[in-house]
Amino acid sequence: MAAYAAFRTRDYRLLLAGNVVWVLGSQMLSVVVGWDLYQATRSPLALGNVGLVQIIPVLLLTFAAGHVADRYDRRKTLVVAQSIVALTGFVLASAGSHRGVPLIYSCLFCSAVARTFQFPAASSLLPKIVPLENLSNAISWNGMGREMATMTGPALAGLLIAWLGSPAVYLSQAALSILTVLCYGSLKSQGAPEAAAEAGGWKAVGEGIRFVFREKLVLGAMTLDLLAVLFGGATALLPIFAVDILHIGARGLGWLRAAPAIGAGSMAFWLAHRPPVRRAGPVLLAVVAGFGVATVGFAISRSEWVSFALLVATGALDSVSVVLRSYLVHSRTPDPLRGRVNAVNALFISSSNQWGAVESGLAAKWMGTVPSVVFGGAATVLVAGVITMVSGSLRRWRNS
Repeated sequence: MAAYAAFRTRDYRLLLAGNVVWVLGSQMLSVVVGWDLYQATRSPLALGNVGLVQIIPVLLLTFAAGHVADRYDRRKTLVVAQSIVALTGFVLASAGSHRGVPLIYSCLFCSAVARTFQFPAASSLLPKIVPLENLSNAISWNGMGREMATMTGPALAGLLIAWLGSPAVYLSQAALSILTVLCYGSLKSQGAPEAAAEAGGWKAVGEGIRFVFREKLVLGAMTLDLLAVLFGGATALLPIFAVDILHIGARGLGWLRAAPAIGAGSMAFWLAHRPPVRRAGPVLLAVVAGFGVATVGFAISRSEWVSFALLVATGALDSVSVVLRSYLVHSRTPDPLRGRVNAVNALFISSSNQWGAVESGLAAKWMGTVPSVVFGGAATVLVAGVITMVSGSLRRWRNS
């Protein structure tokens, strides 16, 4: 069946399995870190600073990571990166009473360094192991796998925290990272990318961002995602909603964290069984605006079920955005530049996610938790409207 065409490729199955297991572990880590920090400090700034700690390596190392992905064996880069992530999990699990805020931030920083090199390498491998005609299908299944892991990870972390405590979650995350290393290590080596020998110097390192700024459609899609998630994300504040607003505790926090992934995974599954979206630009702009509206609704809800449903909606809308944007970047970028262009894409994504967490923490401190999330959702709708007016290439974008 065409819906399962990508699975005919052995290396795609391994890459997908590695990505899913890695995301499962990283989501569990995110939940337990947020829980431990809030229990220790009761401070929204401590939660927001998780984003700050993780964005610093991205800002410092993104272009170098893209250059590495375009010059060296991408499979080996993945193995090394996940080995570092596994080590940080074991450190946090064994720290016991010494697992304070400085150690948590330090381990998150090291994990972020590893992920900075992992993202462009993993993203650049996909078009090499999947035929172009199956690329959109592979991206959709990637999205479903990622979101299923994102859904399962927080719920599992919440249960483990309530049952066995935080160390069990850190150990589980480390074990999942080891399994990810095995999946990535089993990939057939692609060797150094073609034409890598021609690259050299700082000019080559910056070629990815020059390519993005030349391709106005790619730039418009990345900018839309950057600004929307920067303002519209409420993930960093979910421990506050769970404990102080909805009063649903650790298990409830796990389900709140899982809700966007339920929506995104369901949407990705549906997209995998559908032809590619033709009117891609208008659809992308519409789903980003819808994401902002759902975020506002979540902020003002006082029902745990309504809040859960609205977070599901944000995930479903975001999944459409991710699939469209990923296909655009993969299909329009030549292989010798894929590492560097995907590094720029990672910079946009990480900047929006992590700076969004910082913005959420600061805004909640200044405005209060609920007003800050309402403001962020409304700003997302405004961003979608402004980019609709100024980006003609995005309005006209059609998939062939």
